[in-house]
Amino acid sequence: MDDNYSIDEILSAVNDLESISKEKNKKILKESSNKFDNSNIPKNTLRLIEEAEKSKN
Repeated sequence: MDDNYSIDEILSAVNDLESISKEKNKKILKESSNKFDNSNIPKNTLRLIEEAEKSKN
């Protein structure tokens, strides 16, 4: 483990890791922003949730 790396090489590696992380976060956000499937929630419950959200605003 006697490898010597220059500061530029280390900074380049850090930038590469950050860009990979940002791309993964964008992908995760895109997947999670898909429409929520509420077909298994009773309509009365949905109505109560919507009314509660409106009253908060």
